[in-house]
Amino acid sequence: MKRRLFLELGAAGLLGSALPGEADAKAQNREPDNHRYQRGKSPWPICLDTATIRPASLKEKVEIADKAGFDAIEPWDGELQEYEEEGGDLKALGKEIKERGLFVPSVIGLWNALPPTQKEWEESLEDTRRRMRMAADIGSEHIQTIPNTVGENYDLQWVADRYHDIVEIGLNDYGIKPAIVFVKFFPLKTLGQATAVALDSNHPEALIIPDTFHMYISEGGFNGLSKLDGSSIAIFQFADAPGSPAADELGDEHRVFPGDGVLPLTKILKDLKETGYKGCVSLELYNPNYWDRDLQQVAQTGLQKTLSVIEEAGV
Repeated sequence: MKRRLFLELGAAGLLGSALPGEADAKAQNREPDNHRYQRGKSPWPICLDTATIRPASLKEKVEIADKAGFDAIEPWDGELQEYEEEGGDLKALGKEIKERGLFVPSVIGLWNALPPTQKEWEESLEDTRRRMRMAADIGSEHIQTIPNTVGENYDLQWVADRYHDIVEIGLNDYGIKPAIVFVKFFPLKTLGQATAVALDSNHPEALIIPDTFHMYISEGGFNGLSKLDGSSIAIFQFADAPGSPAADELGDEHRVFPGDGVLPLTKILKDLKETGYKGCVSLELYNPNYWDRDLQQVAQTGLQKTLSVIEEAGV
């Protein structure tokens, strides 16, 4: 597997603590990377998840992200499908995105791609391949593998093996890297559970997608992030959460701008930086209160608040 795929000490490190001097050794061995984004304000490119600015069209969302000053844009599969159905050319749109100075780090996503039986798995492949093809056409590097159909009391090895197969299909047939995501509202709920799937898939290109909001509401917590190596992360989903309702009563509609909630985002970003992660931080807000506002202003405010938290973190 690729060097430092998940943990400096290997999978066993998930259950252990760091050895004395390990942090210094990690810092010495990590390749230097002084490249920064957002006029030097961020060590990571900042991405806009397009659900943040519903109900604009995909074309409008690209324009809004560009004008607001984002580095990248993360669309959803349904938008890509709608764009094609209305006569749009995803390859041409991908070219336009690139010409604007943006890129597509990820597409959301591969729904229903990890069902619990062989029959359902085989039946799911047509839609999985269609979604991969659309993501590849727009120029995406990754696509999110969403565990909405793994089933309660899922078989970890079955899910890991099917994720391995999905990674193989993505890489070999579409030149795209599928990554596994976790969602509190699905059976695979936590960062640890997603990491277990990726590790047990035994694939050198297995990747995970942390999400600050779901790390909080799933009660998996934030401390596991520092145990990961940044090369295991495809994209980092970023949002804050309000102090009320309680965490177990929150839904995605409660996501708020970074810095407007109670999450320890500065500590999270410091831990993320220490992992050596070099991919995108993606602003991901599904708050309907924002959708009723001027969407250009929502995008600009989201970027400014994200950068403010990054600056406060001192990374």
